[in-house]
Amino acid sequence: MATPTIPHPSVVPVANGSATTPATKSSRSRAAERPALAGLAKVATYATTLTGIYLSVGFLFYYASYEKLITDSGTMPAALQKLFAGSFFASVPGDNAAWVLLGLIEAAVVVLLAISLLSGEFLPQRRKPILLAGLGVSLLAFGVMGLANNMIGNTPTVIELFTYFGVTIAVMFLIRQMSPYRPMSWLAGGADDQG
Repeated sequence: MATPTIPHPSVVPVANGSATTPATKSSRSRAAERPALAGLAKVATYATTLTGIYLSVGFLFYYASYEKLITDSGTMPAALQKLFAGSFFASVPGDNAAWVLLGLIEAAVVVLLAISLLSGEFLPQRRKPILLAGLGVSLLAFGVMGLANNMIGNTPTVIELFTYFGVTIAVMFLIRQMSPYRPMSWLAGGADDQG
């Protein structure tokens, strides 16, 4: 009766009868780690990008609406009333009414972003119509503010608001390029696959 051969500890037998050395085994384990790191990079990039969008847009409009509706109690500050004196907004709907309406538009953005979060739109597999609607309302807010400042000839503020308007459109486009609309891998610099 023949004695079974016991392989040397540095040689690992595999199914096809050949053997691998520890060096080959470690290069395989490194290759197996790459997809795991790529998956982690996809999730981390997606999560940080979307978190940045929610935080920057949400708090921009939260503080703006809070100032108009709570801090100022719906009363346009005297310095702004002086700027808008004699303009269309001063008579229709009136300084304070315009201030409140703008505050309500800004608050609507915050509410839509909160609903988006509560409905789970931040998950990669969920479409983001409420988030996009919130950003659409923010475009309306920038448009209204731009129009009002255009009426009084406040060109530097109009240019600034137009920049915000354009950046918001870029953010909306970015969201439409993120999961689930496109594979997550492109955002993390990987191959354009379905994962």
